[in-house]
Amino acid sequence: MDKVALVTGASAGIGWATAARLAANGWVVVGASRRGTAPDGCEGLVMDVDDDASVSDGVAKVLEERGHLDALVTCAGWGVAGAFELTPVEDAKAQLETNLWGTVRAVQAVLPAMRAAGGGRVVLLSSIAGMIGIPFQAFYTAGKFALEGLGEAFAYEVEPFGIKVTLVQPGNVRTEFTERRRVVGAGALDGSYSSAQAKAISVMERDERKGVAPDKVAGVVSKVLTSGHPPRRVSVGRASERVGILAKRAMPFWAFQAGARSSLGV
Repeated sequence: MDKVALVTGASAGIGWATAARLAANGWVVVGASRRGTAPDGCEGLVMDVDDDASVSDGVAKVLEERGHLDALVTCAGWGVAGAFELTPVEDAKAQLETNLWGTVRAVQAVLPAMRAAGGGRVVLLSSIAGMIGIPFQAFYTAGKFALEGLGEAFAYEVEPFGIKVTLVQPGNVRTEFTERRRVVGAGALDGSYSSAQAKAISVMERDERKGVAPDKVAGVVSKVLTSGHPPRRVSVGRASERVGILAKRAMPFWAFQAGARSSLGV
């Protein structure tokens, strides 16, 4: 029986690369996005993770047409940047609506079928920003921190049903994410944050453009989905970024913070 995977955010970036990699490895891949576009060899599906009905209808369609679903990979997401103090609550809510609640909708929609089938795989695209706070991306960071706790918690609940959950934590990746980032609050108030914000965003954009190719992340996702004992968490990216996770755990926070400031642009 063919293995069927649903990949959200498949119209660009890591989602596109993941859908393409899984299809090349023999999976039947349904690539979901608001645009409904997907790589060659994949079936495109119009699905907006911000909308309850769109997600439930999309998953129902996959199950109706394919009969089962073996894996879900949640890649849908975008970024908002700006000073925490100056970020409108509406923009903060929109950020979390997609990156956190969109993931929740997709996972809750597939779990009944996976439980009934006696197993399945869920891969949540987290980030190193889910372990290390990124200045001037407070709400992106908040969503990823929340995703880390969410995935760790519900993994215990679904494991008795044969469902395995993994959080994949990329560092900087070269994708359209950089150009599509929404910058908010610039120039508001008296410009108190303007200089620091401009520097921090410049550093993050530079590092993203020098980041790993999205197929590097896709390769890790593919390995996780075929592993007999998938890890709860796995990071991917440049060693200099990934070591930050270990450093934060091992070092006194004052020492970690001092070393992290320059790399984060503050």
